[in-house]
Amino acid sequence: MTETMEEAELCFPQLLNSSCKKLEPTHSAFSLYILLSVISLLTVALNLLVIISISHFRQLHTPTNLLLLSLAVSDFLVGLLVMPIETLLTENCWILGDLMCSLYYLLPVIIISASVGNMVLISVDRYVAICDPLHYSTKVTEKTVTICVLMCWICSVFYGIFLLYDNLKQPGRYNSCVGECVVNIAGAVDVVVTFIIPIIVIIVLYMSVFLVAVSQARAIKSHIATVSLKCSKSVKVHKSELKASRTLGVLIVVFLMCYSPYYCVSLTGHDILIGSPTEAFMIFLMYLNSCLNPVIYALFYPWFKKATRLIVTFQILQPGSREANIL
Repeated sequence: MTETMEEAELCFPQLLNSSCKKLEPTHSAFSLYILLSVISLLTVALNLLVIISISHFRQLHTPTNLLLLSLAVSDFLVGLLVMPIETLLTENCWILGDLMCSLYYLLPVIIISASVGNMVLISVDRYVAICDPLHYSTKVTEKTVTICVLMCWICSVFYGIFLLYDNLKQPGRYNSCVGECVVNIAGAVDVVVTFIIPIIVIIVLYMSVFLVAVSQARAIKSHIATVSLKCSKSVKVHKSELKASRTLGVLIVVFLMCYSPYYCVSLTGHDILIGSPTEAFMIFLMYLNSCLNPVIYALFYPWFKKATRLIVTFQILQPGSREANIL
């Protein structure tokens, strides 16, 4: 039987009364598909280099780098899982079913929450390193950081389930037709938990770090041997720690620039309807952050360049490569 024109315009022709209509492919949709595909490949490749570097070389097994490793894992998952499925949304017709739609949106909620948590942990790490350097090695150990990272991911999973509970309990409840993939998130709750509170913590901690760094710079410039700081008594902050703090500060600033547009919309107090075209740009910025993080490492961390060179030339396969001097 020949398919009618009306049936050809439906996502599911067999569901004449409930199926969504197909949208004609546009040049912008095709461009978005290509852009997401390229960024997805770059995100996976670059963050995989970070993961291999920190995991393989013993010199990089530091508390701070463990936090960067956790952040790289979340960015890697964005490129490997979230972005490819996002391309399905550009084609208007969701073919994976209502349950998979809810589970799909659960994944970025978990990853984004974990990324925000990692940023807070990085800020705490820098605060202790700069403001209390004498006790840094005892307070911030690999074991302590590992436990904090695991707790961060576990809390992110429970938070994601809480935030999308209604959607998981009754998949497709917010869809207007079959073939649509839309979920509803309580914007007020999300913006407070994953934006306002973390941002306040990050800003307060980094302002303290900044004040200590400025005081230290003045002390060095005026040839003062020791300087009394509010956060630490008569302690000279190591130059490498200050440099690391500046680099991680850049990381946090870029993170805020990419995530702020999405959460600023939430500040209106209205629920966020995810999946609509108006959200595409903000979602794109959030995903782009996962690709930019390893680029920041490449620009500011010499060890990342050295490690990448050893990885792409397969020198890490040689015996004893784990002990290589890359710092």
